[in-house]
Amino acid sequence: DVQLVESGGGSVPVGGSLRLSCVSSVGYVFSSHCMGWFLQAPGKEREGVAALNIDGKTTYADSVKGRFTISQDSAKNTLYLQMDSLNPEDTGMYYCAAGRLRNGYCYSLLNRLAYNNWGQGTQVTVS
Repeated sequence: DVQLVESGGGSVPVGGSLRLSCVSSVGYVFSSHCMGWFLQAPGKEREGVAALNIDGKTTYADSVKGRFTISQDSAKNTLYLQMDSLNPEDTGMYYCAAGRLRNGYCYSLLNRLAYNNWGQGTQVTVS
């Protein structure tokens, strides 16, 4: 299985920015998996916020469109989530996830059931 380690969380004021990182234990993860970022707010279920398909296509939740950007650096085995114009509703634990392809592609990328490898999470607090 792929091991994922997130970092970059912290406390920021409303309107601030953070960049989360997710390092993979294997070098081929981006050529064989789809990748996603999920947010679990206090008392709520884990929800997808951004995802990257095997062909480079990105998907974003409506709540973060125009504010968050998902990207990858294959040379560093690292997935990123740039978060701008943060607001209190963005507060929670952010998880990185990797999902295996089905027939060479990934579907329903903002659904947690599409993923089978998860990191331990990094906390983001906006106030």
